[in-house]
Amino acid sequence: MKYVIKNEFNQNNKEGEGDFMREGLGLQPIDILLVEDNPGDVRLTEEALKEVKMANNLFVVGDGVEAIKFLRKEEHYTEMPRPDLVILDLNLPRKDGREVLAEIKDDPKLKTIPVVVLTSSKADEDIIKAYSLHANCYITKPVNLDRFIDVVMSIEGFWVSIVKLPPHAV
Repeated sequence: MKYVIKNEFNQNNKEGEGDFMREGLGLQPIDILLVEDNPGDVRLTEEALKEVKMANNLFVVGDGVEAIKFLRKEEHYTEMPRPDLVILDLNLPRKDGREVLAEIKDDPKLKTIPVVVLTSSKADEDIIKAYSLHANCYITKPVNLDRFIDVVMSIEGFWVSIVKLPPHAV
């Protein structure tokens, strides 16, 4: 499966402004793994993250099998960083997002990585299952384009500027 790496260092800033949310504090960019099979949602997420005034590196995989390989640094992912945050869709090919979430939270090396479930499902059983598997939050994808971008920007804003993330050496 193909993966995409984007280095987004707030390219929309005017010259000399810098990234006041991360770079201005001497912090490294946040590494985000997006596990999403819908190319349209991937593109929208990339666009939303470009708008955020925080430096981030976005890594994208398109199915659950590739997500686990990425997280465990297997095969062609050996040089990939440990993500600071995982944004996970539930309805994925090859390995369902629920299975991915269970594997992440059962693995002592991965379980401290925050996982945000961002999915189209509004089903109560999916919400209950995600939280029982220790998802850090569950967000239903808005159908409205502007609202989708707002939601993605809010996810990063919360997980980068408000929450204290665990160190990489856990």
